[in-house]
Formats: sequence, C-alpha cells, structure tokens
Amino acid sequence: MRWDRQGSGPALVLLHGTPWSSALWRPIAEALSQRFTVYLWDMPGYGVSSKDPSHRVDLGIQGELFRFLLDHWDLGRPHIIAHDFGGAVALRARLLHGATYASLCLVDVVALSPWGSPFFNLVKQHADVFVQLPPAVHQGAVQAYIRGASHRGLRDEDLAILVKPWADEAGQEAFYRQIAQADERFTDEVEPLYDTITEPVHIVWGADDTWIPADRAQRLQKAIPHASLRLIRDAGHLIHLDAPAALASELTQWLTTAGDAADR
Repeated sequence: MRWDRQGSGPALVLLHGTPWSSALWRPIAEALSQRFTVYLWDMPGYGVSSKDPSHRVDLGIQGELFRFLLDHWDLGRPHIIAHDFGGAVALRARLLHGATYASLCLVDVVALSPWGSPFFNLVKQHADVFVQLPPAVHQGAVQAYIRGASHRGLRDEDLAILVKPWADEAGQEAFYRQIAQADERFTDEVEPLYDTITEPVHIVWGADDTWIPADRAQRLQKAIPHASLRLIRDAGHLIHLDAPAALASELTQWLTTAGDAADR
C-alpha cells in the first residue's frame, strides 16, 4: 500500500472509494494540512498501490488493512473522513476490528444495501468479458462511467487524473477485478451495528448524487441516531469536484466542532 502524510496537528485520515484513489482528496488534504496531520492512502488495487491479481481487494480485506495501517501509523483516535466505499471500509474497521475514532465524517458513502449503479452491476455479472475489451473501448467505458459521477461535468484534466490508474493493462484488469469482488454482504454485516457507534458522526451528501441518491443519507442518519447531516446543493457523487469550496468549508467546520468536543 502506498501512503502519504502532510501537515501538523491532530491526526486526520482520508479514505477514497471506487473507482477513485487518494488523488481525489489531495487538494482538500492540502487545505486541511494547515491544521491537521493528514494521512492519505491508496487501497490495494487502486491508485499507485499494488494491482497484483493475487491480492484481494474486497471490502472485507480493505477494512482489516485499514485497521493495520492505523496501528502502523500509531494512531489511537484519529479523525476520519471517508468517501464512497471508503465509508464501508472505515465502518468495518470500527465495528468489526476494534478501531476507534475521534470523529467520523461520511461523504456520499457506500453503507446501506442496495448499492451499485446499473453499469457496476452489469460489469460484476460479466467481469470476465469486460476485462477482454480492447484498450480504447475500455478507456472510453471508464471515462463515460466516471463522467456520470459528476453533476456539473468534469474538466478534461480532472477526468484524466481519475482515469489514469485504470488506463494500462494492469489497470484494466484491476478495474474489473475490484468490481467483481464487490459484495453487499460486507455492508449487510455491519449495518445492524451502526447504532452502536459512539463517536461524533457527520454525514455529508451531494444533493444531486445519482450514484448513491440522497435518500440514503437520511436512511443512514436514522441508522446512526446521533449523526448530523448536511446536503450540498448542485453536487453529485464527485462532490470534491462539483462543489470543492462548499465541501472544504463543511469539513473544516465539522472538524472544528468535533475537535472541540474531543478536547472536552
């Protein structure tokens, strides 16, 4: 696993989802590093971490590895911000593997069944076929898939960053492998435990998220009764790029509140 650390202050860990990497968080990480020691990492199968086909990349192993990383970094109670299935990873580490957090912020997360877009579910059923696509066709499919996560539309340079890890032969195989290993049982297993979370929890959601609609945010808030919720207008699943200023402001405000609570 490849990881990075920047800044100084209380520990803050950012988790990406699929088909993203830590690159999606980097501009916000740089802003938050003025007040926090920010940890970024690429999960196995993503970004610049290993794409070895013998390595599992399902949510079960990712949750275990995240707990291992927290121990490796010697972080007892960091602040956590997680996006997409990074939310499931953080929740599994917390509820099944004994991790504890100073606070937990869940941004458009995979946490409740059912999940997966129509394209995602189609690929899951036929991953062995999709992995054989000609490279140009594969790249076009990935670009179209990623564009669909944005409400406002992506700049070419942002799209290129998000597509790059999946562009070569190893990346193409890894892209379909991670979808093939996705399974709702990994969230079904922890969903009944959400009301046992005691740390401060904040839910942030793009109001125009078509990948994971905003009604899931309300459902998740009901499952974690003390959680607060903020919907951000004119933002889709890629809220980092659709509404970067609003997201950065919301996270800064939340971390200030959560930090004050932790100090007390």
